[in-house]
Amino acid sequence: MDFDLLAALRSPAGTAALATADGLAGGDPLMAASALRASGVPADLAAAALTQAELRRRAAGKFGPDAARMFFTRAGLEQATRREVASRRAARIAGTGSTRLADLGCGIGADSQAAARAGLQVRAVDADPLTAAVAAANAEILGLDIEARAGLAEETSLDGADAAFCDPARRRGGTRVFDPRAFTPSWDFVTGLVASVPATVLKLAPGIDHALIPSGAEAEWVSVDGEVVEAAFWCGPLARATRRATLMTGTGVAELTGTGTDEAPVGPVDGYLYDPDGAVVRAHLVAEFAAGVDGHIADPSIAYVYAPAHRPSPFGRAYAVRDTMPFGLKRLRAVLRERGVGRLTIKKRGSALDPAELRKQLKLSGPNETTIVLTRVAGAPTVIFCDPVPAPHRDPGPSR
Repeated sequence: MDFDLLAALRSPAGTAALATADGLAGGDPLMAASALRASGVPADLAAAALTQAELRRRAAGKFGPDAARMFFTRAGLEQATRREVASRRAARIAGTGSTRLADLGCGIGADSQAAARAGLQVRAVDADPLTAAVAAANAEILGLDIEARAGLAEETSLDGADAAFCDPARRRGGTRVFDPRAFTPSWDFVTGLVASVPATVLKLAPGIDHALIPSGAEAEWVSVDGEVVEAAFWCGPLARATRRATLMTGTGVAELTGTGTDEAPVGPVDGYLYDPDGAVVRAHLVAEFAAGVDGHIADPSIAYVYAPAHRPSPFGRAYAVRDTMPFGLKRLRAVLRERGVGRLTIKKRGSALDPAELRKQLKLSGPNETTIVLTRVAGAPTVIFCDPVPAPHRDPGPSR
């Protein structure tokens, strides 16, 4: 998409093409394109309408019903914050008394939209002119008062802003960038924002190095329905803890906080194995999780937690341990054959084995089903046979 096509899509002819394309999304793309062209839609507009229809369909999971009215770029949709995450962040910023937010690297506008809905005045910039134009169009379509324009974060005036949000670009030429020194804007600028606007939030990839956490900042890792989606560094007056794992599910939100430096006690495999949520692991809060279930780890480098009794927790999935054995392919194959296991769930931490390849080598056959965990116990490769404990159907309860 370019500026001309964005304008064409917003015209009456474009609106009609989008309406037709929306009804064809998800079907055969060649047939859909032919149907649009047959109705008199120019080829370039037909292609753009079909692309938007497909992106809107994909965006529904992040933007809800608003996706059906919005415009997207492929990269912008991929990088956009999920609505529930952006809304929670905006409410937290607004709750500290901030009223004017500078969104530096706004993308297609997900976080700006949430901030505006939370009552914040938003000034948003993006280095890519087309992306900024899409953000501005989306704000207008949604009826939100957002000043969105093209511009470099480094050259944007922060006068009047009492809060800042920055999501540095972590792609270059369509390729992911993992070295913070290659971020845009630069890492020095990003971490220096707090000197100009103390109430600053930085959105980063979940794999960000803990060594890069600014002094005094709260580092939060967020998961949605078990998928770790981002890290956020809360600076200045926005910091409320040292480390935080925030888990968002259809039943509510749970938060686990701690120092990120505590070490869990080490002990043997016990009656229950817990697999902590990825946000808990990324936040280095396994010790805090273990304390909550009266548990321990069985290897200093593995995040599985073991406990003698089951204590339901929103922060990890529980499995009842049935048996353990040292790992050996021939012995494992024999045990599974003896037990008539034809359906096998394989989980792993601390094992280099490829579950798909292992499944082929095991030559499973039989009517029964089981779960095995490939891990290390006191440094030794180990197989744990277990059964998942059904998750309680209840609200995760208060944060801690």
